[in-house]
Amino acid sequence: MSQKSDFKILVVDDEKDIILLLKYNLEAEGYFVKAATSGKDALQLAEKINPDLILLDLMMPGMDGIETCIQLRKIEKLASTSILFLTARSEEYSEVAAFDAGADDYIIKPIKPRALISRINSLYKRKYVGNESIFKIGNLTIDKESYVVTSDGNEIFFPKKEFELLYFLATNPKKVYGREALLRNIWGTDVHVVPRTVDVHIRKIREKIGDHYINTIKGVGYKFIDFN
Repeated sequence: MSQKSDFKILVVDDEKDIILLLKYNLEAEGYFVKAATSGKDALQLAEKINPDLILLDLMMPGMDGIETCIQLRKIEKLASTSILFLTARSEEYSEVAAFDAGADDYIIKPIKPRALISRINSLYKRKYVGNESIFKIGNLTIDKESYVVTSDGNEIFFPKKEFELLYFLATNPKKVYGREALLRNIWGTDVHVVPRTVDVHIRKIREKIGDHYINTIKGVGYKFIDFN
């Protein structure tokens, strides 16, 4: 049986006070926590420990959070790692840039430790407690346990939120979902994410599996086509 200490978290921030605050609260909750103070160190440490979750600052000297996220998403073994931005930047363009880079979540500082821990607890439960299954539709095979998608036997890389969005739509074919419904089901009701985030993720999914799986219903939302 898994324990919270099996769930590895990497905190990346150039402010040591923030690192100390997060480490104290997360370790008190029972999680395994490591920290890095730069993007370069974060890349090295992430490859070493293969974290389940990365808490990433946006504004850092040298390699900033956006570039760090882009580089992290190039590491194949981190495909199922969640990347959550913790930042003081509240502008929409910064949020969109973060999701474009491969982020799964975006939280604006100041940090509320209990709210953050509640969100992390949900991630932990989904990974270690949730029901896992392999789903097939058309020429796609979607393995929710390993976060692997194959098309005609060829494996396709998906960051976590792209995978979850694909899995949700694929397991609910023929149903039309608006952006707000998709935000609610994939990102949750306590996460502030702009509707355009859904469009960005849909575009990236289509680039990988083709345009023919997901239809855009103008003025309404998106629908996955049932090929079975």
